[in-house]
Amino acid sequence: MRLVIATCSVDYAGRLSAHLPQATRLLLVKSDGSVSIHADDRAYKPLNWMSPPCTLSTETDDTGVGTWTVINKAGEKLIITIDEVHHDSSHELGVDPGLVKDGVEAHLQELLALHIDTFGANWSLVRREYPTPIGPVDIVLRDEAGAHVAVEIKRRGDIDGVEQLTRYLELLNRDPLLSPIRGIFAAQEIKPQARTLAEDRGIECVVVDYDVLRGIDDPSLRLF
Repeated sequence: MRLVIATCSVDYAGRLSAHLPQATRLLLVKSDGSVSIHADDRAYKPLNWMSPPCTLSTETDDTGVGTWTVINKAGEKLIITIDEVHHDSSHELGVDPGLVKDGVEAHLQELLALHIDTFGANWSLVRREYPTPIGPVDIVLRDEAGAHVAVEIKRRGDIDGVEQLTRYLELLNRDPLLSPIRGIFAAQEIKPQARTLAEDRGIECVVVDYDVLRGIDDPSLRLF
């Protein structure tokens, strides 16, 4: 990844035109070919960018002053006019391992796979991390009647988790070996909006107690 902090102006020419007047900004050039321009606000969102596949050509002097031209396959152009370079460095980040699930969430999956009776008596485990083209389903089970059930596990259940499980179910129900398959949304806490959406889509919601699954709490011993 190349990081350049420069005083520059930016012009975009494509389906519309846009102009960023001269200011000091961060320019990111990633190994995938993408180029993005950032200000010192807006969190992660760039002011303008060009997604790959695209090509970057530069016409600059020894100090880095000059012009960058980024062109994508549609012929759209991002022209960056650099007036002064304050910093220019390149860094090899290597292959990113991807997003790792929250430790509690991952442990919840392990514990629920060990305690299948949380979902129902005489249920059985088919597989953890059941593969699909859009990512693995946390757990696939069989209920007491032998029907398949897909379980999505979250620490805090919100609408995004329900949408994720819905996409999994759409794919899994295309497999004649699994169909019909229903879903369970399991979490330590499920937001009301997520519960409403899940129930509207025929998805069961199950609230799980992490401490009980770990064996360090016994609900029968609670006073209230």
